[in-house]
Amino acid sequence: MDMRNKKKLVVIGANDFQNQLILKAKERDFETHVFAWKDGAVGEKTADFFYPISIVEKEKILEVCKTIQPDGVVSIASDLAAITVNYIAEKLGLVGNGIESSLLATNKYLMRKAFEQNGDPSPKNYCSDELSEKIIETMRFPLIVKPVDRSGSRGITKILHKEELEKAIETAKEVSFDKKAMVEEFVEGQEYSVEYISYQGKHTFLALTQKFTTGAPHFIETGHLQPAPVDDRTIENVKRVVEHALDTLKIENGASHSEIKIDEYGNIMIIEIGGRMGGDCIGSDLVQISTGYDFVNMVIDVACGMAPSFQKVCRPAEARIDFIFGPEDMKKIAKIEKECPERIYRISDIEEFDGHQVVDSGSRYGYIITRGNFLC
Repeated sequence: MDMRNKKKLVVIGANDFQNQLILKAKERDFETHVFAWKDGAVGEKTADFFYPISIVEKEKILEVCKTIQPDGVVSIASDLAAITVNYIAEKLGLVGNGIESSLLATNKYLMRKAFEQNGDPSPKNYCSDELSEKIIETMRFPLIVKPVDRSGSRGITKILHKEELEKAIETAKEVSFDKKAMVEEFVEGQEYSVEYISYQGKHTFLALTQKFTTGAPHFIETGHLQPAPVDDRTIENVKRVVEHALDTLKIENGASHSEIKIDEYGNIMIIEIGGRMGGDCIGSDLVQISTGYDFVNMVIDVACGMAPSFQKVCRPAEARIDFIFGPEDMKKIAKIEKECPERIYRISDIEEFDGHQVVDSGSRYGYIITRGNFLC
């Protein structure tokens, strides 16, 4: 097909996760225009057109997009990229969630206030700027301290005593774009994430994911499992809570990724919600494996003003991703390769073990995605 007659898709970001989106768009014969820094930009090699512009420089990207005149603008696993996506979409009259929704879905403090005003269950919290001795005395320890505007477990600390608070706040501020931290009461329970696709305000549940982490103090994700082993009643309660919260955040189009906790009594608490697909290959890979639905294609459809297709493209199976923190994890991969290689869906490029400590999601060494029987 002549490139001049192709539909054009702008992709914000070019890392390994975003590359799944670029490849899917090219499979559908879209002309792909990708924006990102060159460092670590896997998508530079796969995109039809690559622009070495940071994803945060939304005004510069907008000027280029005015010339491109895309049919849609997308990103699948980044809060930061989602801000630019919605900015570009709003300015060019494309499908998105708008700038106001971006702010609510990326600033955790504003998100909490919106939940509080609309009756969505979430932890008691304060911005570090408004903390006082009197307020601290009203809070129930342990506390979680986190940046107001980051994801990927960056800058998160669980503290047990008031004396630890100042250091934890400074740690969170250091990685915050706005140099602000949020302090909230720690919520007990099993962690899950919830994947949805929305179109013109209608929300459709796709998957519930069980999350595994390193635990306190930083809660770095070690793996994810779909479908989560819960009963139908719990699923229905999750849907009710999450769909109400999506309306609160004015998320009407595209993917969303909700992080929740469910305690032993079945009570659901919302930790945070992103107006984008879940990272860690949850949206780009696990959803399709576990449900048969092509989630990435759905995101492209909605961005281009089309209803998402729910035709299954594969037979559903259990799906899991495990992240590599050190040599011991490589031994587990070697065992899978030897004993049940048919379970392997994909193994990422593995960074050389240099002894660095994994402090957040971005510093893990790699991952393996498996499907099927986890007793192997």
